[in-house]
Amino acid sequence: MAKTKILFVTHEMSPFLEISKISEITRQLPQAMQEKGFEIRILMPRFGGINERRNRLHEVIRLSGMNIVVDNNDNPLIIKVASLPAARMQVYFLDNEEFFQRKKVFSDEHGKYFDDNNERSLFFCKGALETVKKLGWSPDVVHCHGWFTAMIPLYLKKVYHDDPTFKDAKVFYSLFNEESDFSPSNTLGAKYGEMAAQEDVSAADAAVYGSGSYADVYKGALTYTDVVVKADDNLNAEVLQFIEDQKLRVFTPESDTDYEGFGTLYEEFASEEVEA
Repeated sequence: MAKTKILFVTHEMSPFLEISKISEITRQLPQAMQEKGFEIRILMPRFGGINERRNRLHEVIRLSGMNIVVDNNDNPLIIKVASLPAARMQVYFLDNEEFFQRKKVFSDEHGKYFDDNNERSLFFCKGALETVKKLGWSPDVVHCHGWFTAMIPLYLKKVYHDDPTFKDAKVFYSLFNEESDFSPSNTLGAKYGEMAAQEDVSAADAAVYGSGSYADVYKGALTYTDVVVKADDNLNAEVLQFIEDQKLRVFTPESDTDYEGFGTLYEEFASEEVEA
């Protein structure tokens, strides 16, 4: 029997970048699933604060060299990889000098969101899926962590749904309390959905991302998600109401280390179609 394949996509992972509890979950959960016999891949951005020498990143020439179109501009994509010997895992890093080579991750030294966070997110989401295609590896489950991955569910359901690499993949989205990242002035803006629609999807499909606010970004992502994972406490009430109204399937792990629960769920979605 073939191994179940899980793609983890995240904006942070310990020990490379530690901003929130996402970094520890995305470090431990993939290893636990690998030890259970699952086949995994992990993708994240190569933000400027990640030390290449200390973490022994090196470029994967056969994967690099693609251009990712965002807002009608071609942006070169460089792929790097690092190993976690203790876990026998590799992590692939998506790099672009203009988008990621900054001292800060999402906000400047004054706490103001970078104006191009929407473009950076779109670049990462598109680049991640194109990288997996180039790997020639077809995941059964794509598990997204963090708002930076919010356009991946839409792309999977509307752009890559007939692609042999992703046509049977199910989408998991872990919800975290990331609301402090956003404010009335710190949003991705309505242009987030508009830019996604320029090249890849219809304006109607992308309109669910609304104003680019915290709640709208998550509601957009969850519209195209098969299973919502409640991975944190004190989640946004508007998002929770949306989940209830849309009757989305929810998995609430007993703890951050409920690996039995995750393993059972991954297996189910690797072998069965999602019920309407």
